[in-house]
Amino acid sequence: MSPAVRACIGLGANIGDPVAALLGAFTALAGLPESRVIATSRLYRTPAWGGVEQPDYINAAALLETRLSAQELLRHLLDIEHCAGRRRDAEAAALRWGPRVLDLDLLLYASEVIHGPGLRVPHPHMHERAFVLVPLADIAPEAEIPGRCTVEQALRRVDAGGIVPIASASA
Repeated sequence: MSPAVRACIGLGANIGDPVAALLGAFTALAGLPESRVIATSRLYRTPAWGGVEQPDYINAAALLETRLSAQELLRHLLDIEHCAGRRRDAEAAALRWGPRVLDLDLLLYASEVIHGPGLRVPHPHMHERAFVLVPLADIAPEAEIPGRCTVEQALRRVDAGGIVPIASASA
């Protein structure tokens, strides 16, 4: 049996009922095989990003301990998105930073750097995005972004203006 590693997941949604989508995703993460949720962040309202006119996002983060490989974990994250109504078809993919019913990103997987088909860890721009760093700092401020710095150090370098906590994950 492979040893358990820690993985950080970023969560976001801005269409439908985003709070319910994130709370449902936390529940689904808690049900993953060979995994357990160690911590969940508060929920945050964050301005939409990427130059597309759309509603604000609700963002959060989860810290897992898992024996799943990074690829297996990603497959489960995509399944959770699909069950929530996310469709990754060509039309949806054409709008890169468009609205999402649910978006789950594998941000960190232990201290690994992975560049494979469909999976890049650490998430390539996480160190520049306050909507990722603010929730992640709730649960893993000391986590190392391989090749960069800690989450807390990265957060000090970005503008977190407009990001507002709205609830704990147990809301």
